[in-house]
Amino acid sequence: MRTRIIAVTELALISPAALFMSALVIRSLQPLQHEPAHSAQQLVMWYAGRMWTLWVLLLALPLTVLLTGCLALSGYRKREAAIVGPRLAMSLVAANTFAAAVILVIVVLHMLAN
Repeated sequence: MRTRIIAVTELALISPAALFMSALVIRSLQPLQHEPAHSAQQLVMWYAGRMWTLWVLLLALPLTVLLTGCLALSGYRKREAAIVGPRLAMSLVAANTFAAAVILVIVVLHMLAN
């Protein structure tokens, strides 16, 4: 049960950053005057117009997901020999942790480049 709560919480925490990264990809696929790209551009500009969104939604939340995911996965490895846990929930925790790491790498590299 605890693993499921961690997985759902991590999914909720990583969603704003994943939405932003998806909007970046969508707006680059076609001209901005077409609808999916135009909406994606508005979302990107909303994030960029507020400094707190960049720090909280693109750095703090993914970092939280990365840290809690690493802790949950390390604790699962210790319990794995004794108890067969919910594999689907741990797979979701692992996927969220990996996504958080990728998002943090992209954001930090972008910050270092500017």
